[in-house]
Amino acid sequence: MLTEKLYMAMNEQMMLEFASSNLYKSMASWCESKGFKGSAHFLNAHAKEEMEHMEKLFGYINKTGNRAILGTLEAPKAEFGTLREVFEQTFKHEQLITKQIFALADLSLELKDFSTFSFLQWYTAEQHEEEALFHEIIEKFDIIGEQGKGLFMIDKEIGNLLRKH
Repeated sequence: MLTEKLYMAMNEQMMLEFASSNLYKSMASWCESKGFKGSAHFLNAHAKEEMEHMEKLFGYINKTGNRAILGTLEAPKAEFGTLREVFEQTFKHEQLITKQIFALADLSLELKDFSTFSFLQWYTAEQHEEEALFHEIIEKFDIIGEQGKGLFMIDKEIGNLLRKH
């Protein structure tokens, strides 16, 4: 059984993963409406992955003899200025998730809950990959540029990232 403090923190993280999925779905919709099909496809797939992260936490919480509690989610941002802004925000969001996961892992160690710490190791490794992926996308904007056919090429490259990762 999780301590009350860790139980509450795990539920918060589960809801943060749920909110991440909703944010990425909203971003995918914006991309689709602007003709960025590759980015929309990528973000839809990433939203699904975030839901899997949420489900994994949901299952763990329940298996510890506690009960996962789903709370209310705020509507995610729906309007963005540019495609670059979308991916700068995803990178910033993933950095927030990393900070939260690290705090959760730290708390589990502080409480000597080594089972939960072990469970969270998958998330810490996953966050390293997530940040690297979104940083790579932002680099594409810098390398390719956004003028002329640049956005077309970037969108195509982002769509192709699903095959690589």
